[in-house]
Amino acid sequence: MKHSAFPWRAFLGKIAVIAIPVALQNLLTTTGSMVDTMMIASIGQTEVGAVGLCAQFSSLMFSGYWGFVGGGMLFFSQFFGAGDDEGINRSYGLTLCCMMTVGLLFGCLAVLFPETVMRLYTDKTAIQEIGVSYLRIVGFAYPLMVLSMAMASLLRCTDRVRIPLWGSVAGVCTNILLNWILIFGRFGAPAMGVRGAAIATVLAQAVNCLVILLAAWRSGHPYLLAVRGHFRWTRGFIRVYLKKCYPIIMNEVLIGIGNMVINVVLGRQPEEAIAALAVFRTLEGLVIGFFAGFSNASSVLVGTEVGAGHLDRAYGRGWRLVYLCQGFIALLGLVLIALHKPILTMMGMTGESFRLAFGMMAIYLAFGIIRMGNWTQNDTFRAAGDATFGTVMEIAFMWGLVLPCVCLAGFVFRWPTLAVFALCYVDEPIRYGLMQTHLFRGKWIKPVTPEGRAALLRWKPNRSLIAEDLE
Repeated sequence: MKHSAFPWRAFLGKIAVIAIPVALQNLLTTTGSMVDTMMIASIGQTEVGAVGLCAQFSSLMFSGYWGFVGGGMLFFSQFFGAGDDEGINRSYGLTLCCMMTVGLLFGCLAVLFPETVMRLYTDKTAIQEIGVSYLRIVGFAYPLMVLSMAMASLLRCTDRVRIPLWGSVAGVCTNILLNWILIFGRFGAPAMGVRGAAIATVLAQAVNCLVILLAAWRSGHPYLLAVRGHFRWTRGFIRVYLKKCYPIIMNEVLIGIGNMVINVVLGRQPEEAIAALAVFRTLEGLVIGFFAGFSNASSVLVGTEVGAGHLDRAYGRGWRLVYLCQGFIALLGLVLIALHKPILTMMGMTGESFRLAFGMMAIYLAFGIIRMGNWTQNDTFRAAGDATFGTVMEIAFMWGLVLPCVCLAGFVFRWPTLAVFALCYVDEPIRYGLMQTHLFRGKWIKPVTPEGRAALLRWKPNRSLIAEDLE
């Protein structure tokens, strides 16, 4: 096969069909978060910092259930590629049950023990008090967040990428409207501040789930509402599922705990730094939102080909997705840097908090391109059946390099906030080189379907095609 034989136009079209709706969905969510931040910033920077730290707790929940999302998408996409309806239904039911366990656990912690949660993340009493009032309410949204994510993952892997987008549109619009009413007390409602923002989040998540369910029902989706087929598990299936998911789960849990430790260190910085970090995390969500489009494209476009036994296609698509993702993230980062002044001003940043927020954006741009490349490669490996390599790399570097550096810099040497923040990404360039080597070797293709396993016996990666495309 020659260089010109690769169907770039069709490939980019397939990426767009999957990535654009996912990116738009995440863009809507991030826009809603930005509007939340701007509204809350009009109350005060302490409130911004408190809600931002609460968001880090929900991020820890995300880490707890994302391992099941990654494992579930591996099975959804490969079974869909092989046309195995029963496999899709069983894997969705098992994925949903595992995810919901995490969502209910974190919801209970937020509602019943918010003081403990806030004391863990910061030593600032004023921030703790505001965060407690927010967590007690927003905890009810956590199981709904998990349900919407599980449904969206299944729909995206089975050619229904627009339905989660419609749910997000409805949810974000509901969230913005209710925020305006409940935070500031419009239309006769009491002005509830951050508690109003929490109530708006719960109701918006409920609307999101309802819209997804109704749209799936009206479109006649064959899997999401096939409840009887969701729980027909066998011991053998559960064993295979957990074997594939276990490395991803351990990766997300240990990385989530590591990120929690980092947030604990950053939560001991001055209040201006905490507020700046909250705003940065919102903007980071914009970058991750675009990355999620490529991540889902990788899971679907690579996973379906592996499941169908088309391993050359999966291999060729995998590494191209990595470089395309990095290119788009670089362009997005430059746009954010160019527009940083109006964006940060609208989000309530002034003086020292403005300086710190811009510094975080600049540091993130420098490392984010490599970081997103690492994430895309890991998601590509997982979609193809290799859930171990990226997991070992990420956990080893997080706990062996990043955490010791951040903790020493923040707690022992008392380095400036931006120096501590930069150390969060010290491992990315090293991991990138190792991940690239693994990507080109092609040993990450490990099918779970009979068609894929049969094709693997006679397949070897054609690395010459990569060299041709890079010339």
